Amino acid sequence: MDTDTIAAVATAMSSSGIGIIRISGAQAITITDRVFRAKNGKALKECHSHTIHYGCLMDGEETLDEVLVMLMKAPNSYTREDTVEIDCHGGVLVMQKILETVIRQGARPAEPGEFTKRAFLNGRIDLTQAESVIDIINSKNDFALKSSVRQLRGCVLNKIRTLREQIIHETAFIESAIDDPEHYDLDGYGEHILKVTSELLQEIQGLLDTADQGRVLKEGINTVIVGKPNVGKSSLLNLLSGTDRAIVTEVAGTTRDVLEEQVNLNGISLNIIDTAGIRKTDDVVEKIGVERAKEYLQRADLVLYVVDSSRALTEEDKEIADLLQDKKVIVLMNKSDLESQVSIEELGFLSKFVIFISAKEGDGIGELTKKIQTMFFQGKLSFNDEVIITNIRHKNALVQALESLKLVEQSIREQMPEDFYSIDLLNAYKALGAVIGESVEDDLADEIFSKFCMGK
Repeated sequence: MDTDTIAAVATAMSSSGIGIIRISGAQAITITDRVFRAKNGKALKECHSHTIHYGCLMDGEETLDEVLVMLMKAPNSYTREDTVEIDCHGGVLVMQKILETVIRQGARPAEPGEFTKRAFLNGRIDLTQAESVIDIINSKNDFALKSSVRQLRGCVLNKIRTLREQIIHETAFIESAIDDPEHYDLDGYGEHILKVTSELLQEIQGLLDTADQGRVLKEGINTVIVGKPNVGKSSLLNLLSGTDRAIVTEVAGTTRDVLEEQVNLNGISLNIIDTAGIRKTDDVVEKIGVERAKEYLQRADLVLYVVDSSRALTEEDKEIADLLQDKKVIVLMNKSDLESQVSIEELGFLSKFVIFISAKEGDGIGELTKKIQTMFFQGKLSFNDEVIITNIRHKNALVQALESLKLVEQSIREQMPEDFYSIDLLNAYKALGAVIGESVEDDLADEIFSKFCMGK
């Protein structure tokens, strides 16, 4: 673990009311005392922890700014190191000058995520809590934020610890019985460990079952708008985004490439892609757009299939319908303000996914929101005390633990020696440890924290 002192601007480098320079490490207080002149003349090293001090930040004899300095002494700080935060005026130049002054006095520039990395390495938080910090910063909706806050408070950590405690207890018993058979009896143990393994498998599978919901909560639902040309796809995108994002004309084929927009629909994030109208065309550029539309459709979590209900269905509609087999799809019968020329029955297997809307009038969006909630969140968006897996790294580690426990179950059923149980139980224990960072390689930790912003 590095013992040097690090510093960084912890707020955005832009003009604002306030800026914060964060300093952490063994020399944080000493370095700050070299550049800070408190109004009361008292040095920070003589002050109590968790106090705020008013004064001037100096570069030699030059006053850089009037500041407030927050003092947090180890181990009662975010990093469990001596930490100082300088609250100055939020100008880019003044923040940069203060940071440069602090660095000249002995600190070094912090790497991205290094403050949180130190909090993890010093045992203040586990890896799931560290990752939740960046998730909070990047939250795209209220539900993603709530999930990240719960993870920061330790909901995933506590669940994983409980599972690991059960596994290590059984592993220790097996090892003890093998080493000291006179005092530990394994007769009938297979039936016991089979029950324990079955319960662990159920618990881990339950966590994995939340992963898809967790992903869309965190990242948003990858949504593709498809349909024939000139049915109202771009009008729908403009309605959902609240902007004139897409060009809307009466000319079929106006949209030739994909348009991407992120939309918050009553708390649900949709990563929307508006595609070129799907039809046969001799136009080279439009043809490329149609092929891209089909590619995005195959990768989508949700397809919004827009139909112009004021015009009869054509062969092109049937071809589009064929592409929607086995996809999560909602059929939006657009232009419901006009007389309909399409019966729901004509849509075949898609008829049970129909919603009538008017992109022009803004009708039907409430019903669309409810339909998406039903499809992805069983009709409601709530957490209660449920642990939701939102991180692909956590999911992969849980899958590894699940597979190892399945091998334990297989060994029991095949009446293999108990030391076979022990090997796979330990593998499951290590896989779960990777979730919370208790068995994680340095290069993985470096990769995780490199995604953080500089001052965090």
